Amino acid sequence: MKRAVYPGTFDPITLGHLDIIKRATTIFDEVIVAVAKRPSKSVLFSFAERLKIVERAVKNLKKVKIEGFSGLVVEFAKKKKASCIIRGLRLLSDFEYEFQMALTNRKIAPQIETIFLMAHQEYSYISSSLVKEAVFLGANLKELLPKPAWVALKRKINEGFSR
Repeated sequence: MKRAVYPGTFDPITLGHLDIIKRATTIFDEVIVAVAKRPSKSVLFSFAERLKIVERAVKNLKKVKIEGFSGLVVEFAKKKKASCIIRGLRLLSDFEYEFQMALTNRKIAPQIETIFLMAHQEYSYISSSLVKEAVFLGANLKELLPKPAWVALKRKINEGFSR
């Protein structure tokens, strides 16, 4: 079985993320969407909330599993017997960081490949951070998020979450 891991913070998951997941399922028998438990960046949604949002967003996708992880992505991939880590590239600016990470992961686990999937052009400018900021400032960007993520984000705003 060809298994891949698609790691991320998914705070929240966007249609760009979903595009990468769907395309990965055409290459791999199983795609594990790995939600980072302790991301290096601050997050709006708790780990449990992010897991739930991602689960709801991908519920109709076959060949996709959702799991949380902490620690090194490459170690998680080894534990799950994945042959590949999938990374999405939006803009050229993503490449340098992703390339460094891929080379470091190769040093740790040479048996695990990293595959870069370019974002579809209609999603190439979307980032979770940009969407969150714009929505908190009043923008209606629901067309950039799967419905479960949009509902959760609006709920956070309505609860009076302040940044």
